[in-house]
Amino acid sequence: MAVERGQFSSRLGFILAAASSAIGLGNLVAFPVLASKNGGAVFLIVYILFVALICYPVLLAEIAMGRKTRRNPVGAFIALAGEGSPWRWAGRLAILTPFMIAVFYTVVTVWIVIFMFRAFTGELEALATTDAFGEMIASPSIFPWFILLQVIVFGILLGGVKGGIERLAKVAMPILFAMLLMLIVFVLTLDDAILGVRYYLIPDFSRFNGGVLNAALNQAFFSLSLGMGIMITYGSYFSRQDKIVRSGSFVATADTSFAFLAGLLILPAIFAFNPSTNPDELSSSSIGLIFTYLPQIFLSMQDAVGYFGASMAAGSFFILVFFAAITSLVSIVEIPIAYMIDEHNFSRRKAVLIQAVLVTTFALLAALSFGMSPFLTDFIPYGGGPRSFFDLIADTFSEVILPLVGFMICIFCAYRWRDGFIDELSQGDESFRNSLLQRYLSFSLRTFVPLVLMFVFINSVAQKYFAVDLLMVFAG
Repeated sequence: MAVERGQFSSRLGFILAAASSAIGLGNLVAFPVLASKNGGAVFLIVYILFVALICYPVLLAEIAMGRKTRRNPVGAFIALAGEGSPWRWAGRLAILTPFMIAVFYTVVTVWIVIFMFRAFTGELEALATTDAFGEMIASPSIFPWFILLQVIVFGILLGGVKGGIERLAKVAMPILFAMLLMLIVFVLTLDDAILGVRYYLIPDFSRFNGGVLNAALNQAFFSLSLGMGIMITYGSYFSRQDKIVRSGSFVATADTSFAFLAGLLILPAIFAFNPSTNPDELSSSSIGLIFTYLPQIFLSMQDAVGYFGASMAAGSFFILVFFAAITSLVSIVEIPIAYMIDEHNFSRRKAVLIQAVLVTTFALLAALSFGMSPFLTDFIPYGGGPRSFFDLIADTFSEVILPLVGFMICIFCAYRWRDGFIDELSQGDESFRNSLLQRYLSFSLRTFVPLVLMFVFINSVAQKYFAVDLLMVFAG
């Protein structure tokens, strides 16, 4: 007997859920870091172009595959290509990838919960010390927080599509947007914040180079949750009466808008903290920025708003990041859960409990790789030095695999499922057929989009595992 699948209650429910999946740490932390290191406004312009020209076609392809088949990534490829087709391996990769991303995302979210709690309980000064973050991640005291986080995440997932995922998105997204706006207003009132606004919004095209292109495309792809199977799975919960093209546009716009607003928060805050900031000297690590540099920025605000005010601002920021992280984490873990329900006929409760055990086990191993276990800390050598178990998961599945899965989806929709793809996008939206956008999608998915994604995949492998940037090699 087949297990009944969930479905979003409305187009708004889909948009909010898909947007909440896309809007995560990549928007609120990684985007401002990359913008600061890659020319500010120049990076912003290139990023927006990549979202519109490269990522949007892939986003529509994933949603269309999911809605047509009403299946998870594995089931979608099998339904469209046939039971024995080798395309099923692309689907399996799109199941493994979100599972492994959920592992390192869980670890980072636990850190966020701890910093949020400590900021609100008057420990901002301690958090701003250079050793605070390193001491925390190497301490067994983080493990009780794992239990709390997993109860929250898998409790939401037990609620299903409408009662869990959609309900979370409808509550979290408005709160996220309101808190982000309030923090932006607060930061823009600080002295010298305008220096960050100028750097962020006024382009200096002399800073444009191959590194900007590579960073912008990697960030755009990860930020929109592409290549993870999320949009295929969420598309499978999408009503056939609603328009994919319009809904996909809303998702891409919301994701890009949140990334833009995050940059408008972080970069002015950095310059308000230190007007003589040289962006090139900032840490290139999102982790370093959020857990080391930003607490120092918030502490510096005590001269203007007092220690209590600075602590509340820091705590509010970490609440903001927590909401972004939890919505993305729920979306990521839903993919292997949907696979178990669709392909193995598990009940949602059984699938959720199995994933809870698996994700928690691997996440605990990843957490041990910051000094508590020497074996996991120096797990494997690559890229010029030893890397931890956490590094291996994060590097491989957040940057290397995503463009490869995206490439496979492009080729599949452009060649193997070409007519069906256009038919599905036209379902409930006949004006799309033979439109300029339809011709662009057909052309781009068959030509330059897969070529760009394949190059990004090859360059990511070269960068992560061999410490070679092919863009820099060609430019030099």
